[in-house]
Amino acid sequence: MPMVIIPAYRPDEVLIKIVRGLKEMNLMSVVVDDGNGDDCKFIFDEISDICTVIHHDRNRGKGAAIKTALKYINDEMKDVGIIGIMDADGQHRTEDMARLINHAKDNRDAVSIGARNVGSDMPLKSRLGNEITRKVFSAVSGVKVSDTQTGLRAFDSALAARFMDIEGERYEYEMNVLLYCAENDIRIEEMSIETIYHDSKNSCSSFRAVRDSFRIYKDIIKFTLSSMSSFLLDYVIFSVLMLVLPHTGIMIMAGNIAARAVSAFYNYSMNCRHVFHTGRKVSTALEYFALAAVILILNNIILGFFTGIMQISVYPAKLMTECVLFIISWMVQRQIIFRKNRHIGGKIDFGLK
Repeated sequence: MPMVIIPAYRPDEVLIKIVRGLKEMNLMSVVVDDGNGDDCKFIFDEISDICTVIHHDRNRGKGAAIKTALKYINDEMKDVGIIGIMDADGQHRTEDMARLINHAKDNRDAVSIGARNVGSDMPLKSRLGNEITRKVFSAVSGVKVSDTQTGLRAFDSALAARFMDIEGERYEYEMNVLLYCAENDIRIEEMSIETIYHDSKNSCSSFRAVRDSFRIYKDIIKFTLSSMSSFLLDYVIFSVLMLVLPHTGIMIMAGNIAARAVSAFYNYSMNCRHVFHTGRKVSTALEYFALAAVILILNNIILGFFTGIMQISVYPAKLMTECVLFIISWMVQRQIIFRKNRHIGGKIDFGLK
């Protein structure tokens, strides 16, 4: 029996139509009242006899609401096969939710998402946000997804326990789920859907551009700040050494190795504590410093090319070298070394229910 999760914050009567529409298609739903208070009480009272309603005593965010429903389904409803998620604002057709659930039944080893047509009819705020997030996600994960911000999703209930442990309480949770899938070799399957926009500004959405965008991008922002401070430390040490050492090939290499060694230890400590929150582990340290050794070799090769063959001064050459290696370092650390939850769960049982 499929079950549809609907996180609801400041809903209107459209939510009633959605729940009734799902019921007519024999789809049961769990609606999470995300701290709406008395203003929306009549809506939840109206649907309480045809769906399960869970109440938050305060607004905790979309991610928290989804995880509350996942926990309820995982703990209380053992016969659920496919779990769907859709928004409460009427942007998704119930027919598309039903189609996506059927799509997920045929792709039980994947997460199925409803991909909107990112065209001129999409409000500018949504179009720009999706375009930026799509490119960032592709760069970070190595996986191409055309619509990373869609709220219409479906997956086998065997994934529920794992998705409950993913970080994020608000809109960043949905991005974190996709990142988790990319990191743990869970396929992301897309199905085209129709999306309804109520006006050109998509005013019915409760997405707050600045605050929620920061939550979505905070890991890469923190990684960038960590890397920039590490680079500054590296560059200062390298520059000081170059003031006292001759600018010969061997001395440039020696200065580069010394600077990289100090900045690598600093960067590892920062990433463990503030970026990926993994703690210092022997396996992580070995992997990180193996990467640091590879990066150091590449660093010296590229730096030698710039200074020796291209005849570029050591200072701009060092800057150019670090820029080239930044994205490589991010992708390897994010996907391999500091990979979150890589020991959670084990093999998933995707047996039919």
